[in-house]
Amino acid sequence: MRIAVYGASGYTGKLVVAELARRDIETVLVGRNVERLSEAAARAGLTAVDGAVIRRAESGDHAAHVHAFQDCSAVINCAGPFVLSGEAVVRAAIAAGCHYVDIAGEQRHLDRIFSAFAVPAEVAGVTVVPGANDDGLPSDLLAHLVAARVRPVRELVIGLELIRTGAMPSRGTLRSALENIDTFTGGGLGYEDGRWHPDIAARHTTLTFPDRSDPMPVVKFPLPAVVTVPHHVAARRVAGVVRAELAAAFADITPALIDGVPEGPPADSRRTARWIIVVEATSEDGRHACGIVQGIDMQGTTAVIAVESARRLVADGAKPGVLAPSQAYSPSDFLEFLVQHGVHWSVDATGCAVDGRQVL
Repeated sequence: MRIAVYGASGYTGKLVVAELARRDIETVLVGRNVERLSEAAARAGLTAVDGAVIRRAESGDHAAHVHAFQDCSAVINCAGPFVLSGEAVVRAAIAAGCHYVDIAGEQRHLDRIFSAFAVPAEVAGVTVVPGANDDGLPSDLLAHLVAARVRPVRELVIGLELIRTGAMPSRGTLRSALENIDTFTGGGLGYEDGRWHPDIAARHTTLTFPDRSDPMPVVKFPLPAVVTVPHHVAARRVAGVVRAELAAAFADITPALIDGVPEGPPADSRRTARWIIVVEATSEDGRHACGIVQGIDMQGTTAVIAVESARRLVADGAKPGVLAPSQAYSPSDFLEFLVQHGVHWSVDATGCAVDGRQVL
């Protein structure tokens, strides 16, 4: 098994390379700067003798990308902003006959990949799974399991809370957010009656997260699972929300702020940060089911998820085309795999009564 990492010299890209090395998976580092790629390989303890291969591919050079990927089993794309370069990498992976995974959290990118590449990937016999990151994949898997308890689903709400305790996002994450700033500040896409549209409002205004006694104000937010979940859950409405203060913070992202932060948080800081996802589904007859998945170290968890996502496509296979995580993998099995990496999850079909303002 040989897996290529595009954007391997970035902050999360280096974590992905390190995770591949930890799991003894042959790795190809792909990007524009050979010197930085060599440094990333060395940092992970890889040499050419260990099977690490470095390949240069300039942005926009389709032939170079195809050549870099052509003898690989899968590609993990870590190079954001994905709305700028993601499609080119997907196109090259399909042309090279490689399965594709990315760590994008950008709704516009995910929506475009599903609409533009479903047929080309299927024809090529390639599986494409975008959004395999710390909130996109767990929330999609959890939503599938929660929805199964109360079919048919009238409404499914996905809530995200981040407790950073001083850990800043990586510089790359901030750049992606800035490139998508209108989406983040405007709330992004909602889903209703078979269509995604930015004008679809979230109906919930409060949500109670674990370890919180009172409901917290939440607002509509462009979570990636809002794009992926309707591909496998028959729900009339799907919405994403976050704590209001967290959403408001995106308005403060500027080029000057990005230039002033380090490439990414140190490992000890990452391990003190927590992410929490809650999912609540309401059936057409008013029944409720709830789910919670939570963990630490957002960037480290993303690396684990991306590597395992690519590994499973190669080792276990999945139907060709563009798939949501729950279409490509067993939801409960993948979530159980993440338990060894500090993730905890549960689904409950009892005691989930809500009042229209509150999710849990």
